[in-house]
Amino acid sequence: MNTSSGNALDSNITNQQTNDGPSGFGYTAAVARYFEDHPCPEGTGRGRVVRVDRNLLLVAVADGLLHLPYPLSGEAAVTGDWVWIGPNRAGDRQILAVLPRRSELSRKRAFEDSSAEQVLAANMDTVGVVVPVDRPLTHNRLERTLVAAWDSGATPLVIITKADLAQIADDVVGKVILQAAGVDVVTTSAENGDGIDELLAHIPAGGTIVLLGPSGAGKSTLINALVGREVQHTGEVRSGDFKGKHTTTSRELVPLANGTVLMDTPGVRGFGLFDAEDGLGEMFGDVEELAGTCRFSDCGHGNEPGCAVREAIDDGVLPERRWKSYLKMQRELAALARRSDVAAQRAYYREWHQKVVSVGKSQRWAEREVAEQREKAGGKRRKSR
Repeated sequence: MNTSSGNALDSNITNQQTNDGPSGFGYTAAVARYFEDHPCPEGTGRGRVVRVDRNLLLVAVADGLLHLPYPLSGEAAVTGDWVWIGPNRAGDRQILAVLPRRSELSRKRAFEDSSAEQVLAANMDTVGVVVPVDRPLTHNRLERTLVAAWDSGATPLVIITKADLAQIADDVVGKVILQAAGVDVVTTSAENGDGIDELLAHIPAGGTIVLLGPSGAGKSTLINALVGREVQHTGEVRSGDFKGKHTTTSRELVPLANGTVLMDTPGVRGFGLFDAEDGLGEMFGDVEELAGTCRFSDCGHGNEPGCAVREAIDDGVLPERRWKSYLKMQRELAALARRSDVAAQRAYYREWHQKVVSVGKSQRWAEREVAEQREKAGGKRRKSR
């Protein structure tokens, strides 16, 4: 078989396909095939959602950028979505369909009693969790963000920023590497240009990376360094509480010259997990594996004999803070599941009621036993007299 002619044919097909969509926004041959696998009969064009505004969507297509209304039916589009474009009755273009997402970053909406999902980004290859060194490291925030990153279907990457501003950079990096076990860590200084090439090397050709972190973490400055010019406004960070201005007010795709696509996000104060059991398993796989080696399968990891978790904590192998963080997120996901599933909620309260009844019966039985033992003891004393 002549492989050279086959490669030439593949190259021609690739060129034809990538000319059908917004190549500067991550439209590759693989994405073109994905469109072919999910056809839309009325679709005449292919696009990607660049930004979601209040009333319109900014969509990149082969011949530029369009402001289009929200789709009339189907799933709501978010930044990063691939969409089919077609004419409407007036002859203008509209979004006809949103393609199934290959990856999706989401969190629980920021209401304590809410069980609704908020999708932050779609179709990214890498989730860059931004950690600045000019403020104390928040362990719980880092862990739960990495859980969501793993659960998204993309590859997590920790990006240390502002390494030029702090003398303790090495200490912070060391702590992050220990906490983000299994996740690559890149140290950058946007001001000096350090670590930029290494960061780009972690993103696949034509891939998309979403940057996620608190306000003032240096995401916009990092994007400016990656692009090579100022495309994002930057703001000052207060020295007292390390809070920065929300210089990014919406999630938006920013293309780079090498075909990579960046997505900046507004600073995230909290990250409530949503349906992230898989991500929890990825982030705390060592903890779950350890718990599986306990002597009893229903071990409560308290004072039970043969508890591998308690033994690891006592020996300093498993930090107790990490164990408590795992339990907290596990409870959070279980509570969310109960709120969103009425049947599970009823089963939970039924089980809880049975436990209460069982405890009550056990207590009454114990009281009867004590009373009977006292009565027997009293009878023996009377006989001895």
